[in-house]
Amino acid sequence: MSEISTIYKLSIVAFALFCSASGSVCPVLECWFVQEKPGHGGGFSAPLSQEKSLLFITTEAFSEDIISKLQPPADISPSRIYYVTDAAGSFCSAALNPPKGSVNKPKCEVNPFMPHASMVRWASALTDSAQSPVYLQADWFSVAAQGLDRQLTLSNIMRAPSASKEPRVLLSVSSQTPAVRSRLGEPVLLDCGFWVDPSSPLHGSGFSIEWRYQFRGEGRLVLAHDGKNDRFAETSETGADLDVPGLYETGNASLVLEEAQVRHSGTYICSVYLPHLLAQVAVELEIVEPPSLAVYPSPLPLLVPGQVLPVQCEASGFAPHSLELSWEFRAADGTSRSLGQGSVTGHRQASDGTFSQSSRLELDSGKLGLGRGGDVVCVSKHEGETRRAAAALSVIGVSAPSIEDSMAMVAVALVLYGMIKFLSWTFSSSDSSDADLKDKKEK
Repeated sequence: MSEISTIYKLSIVAFALFCSASGSVCPVLECWFVQEKPGHGGGFSAPLSQEKSLLFITTEAFSEDIISKLQPPADISPSRIYYVTDAAGSFCSAALNPPKGSVNKPKCEVNPFMPHASMVRWASALTDSAQSPVYLQADWFSVAAQGLDRQLTLSNIMRAPSASKEPRVLLSVSSQTPAVRSRLGEPVLLDCGFWVDPSSPLHGSGFSIEWRYQFRGEGRLVLAHDGKNDRFAETSETGADLDVPGLYETGNASLVLEEAQVRHSGTYICSVYLPHLLAQVAVELEIVEPPSLAVYPSPLPLLVPGQVLPVQCEASGFAPHSLELSWEFRAADGTSRSLGQGSVTGHRQASDGTFSQSSRLELDSGKLGLGRGGDVVCVSKHEGETRRAAAALSVIGVSAPSIEDSMAMVAVALVLYGMIKFLSWTFSSSDSSDADLKDKKEK
């Protein structure tokens, strides 16, 4: 795409000259036109050709006068310049219009599209008739676009009269949230909406919605709705639903998951069927839950110099499984230093899909320089959140007394001194009394 950034800028300037004459004008969209190379049909890995393409887009039909005044760049084949009418303005999103001078560009790919009847049972009613409608006799294209910073993913089906370069968007499927992150137990909304051109004979002829899950080769049907007969297909999925009134009134096909679970992480494909047409967008869902931390034993026993005290940090209930465990020591003066990672175990997976992991550390006051103690802190670094769990450690019998110990020793010494003085005075008084009594008896 960067190769035609200059072309893009020139086209924007040329196209802007005709804004007032052509209604609402959308950004000129750079795309790649991708198709199989001739003579290789039917192969499992047919080679593809890729050509530069440019889409001029308005919300109203182009006039011949406007098209004649536009001067597309010379290094793009005239057969790959398209003048698109998008009555819904789906291509007009700010996510597809990068700021002036931006290096990042939206992604766009145009492919030839072949209308066909759907074989899935929840969409088969859309093409009960075996006859091909007259409107299928045209040039069809699919356009897949992804906005900047993944703010939008879009799939449009366009129809152009045969040999014409003026396609019109008939079906548009989009998601404003192509990437979704959720905590465990929270409700999740996977956005998907569709629009059908009101001027098309397809409008009002029925539709079907399908949500399918894919992850690491695993796939399953989450939900399917036959919009023509207003009924859901039977699936094994629970806790998934659609806003049925919104589906018919505004084309809101968003999937609602009542309670996020680890097994929900993956790719969800929202497919919209019309008679002989299909468009779909993908939404990535990631369940991220930071771990719960606990340090054992709790509380920590007193540590004597020369003694080795094993401690363990248990991290549990986290997802995904990537986690970094380490130890810190926070002294009484507030300073902190690393004690290393300790001995880290492998991951263990619970029945709910979450993971647990532990780290074991041997505390030796002499080797680790723990002084008279402080806080032993377990640190977990996870993409959900960095968390800490602390346990107080006291070291007794250390040669260098603290100020508090010194004051206590002085107090004890004063008490002992007082007791000695008291006993000495008591014994002295007793001896004096005994001597006086003896003198009186002798007399």
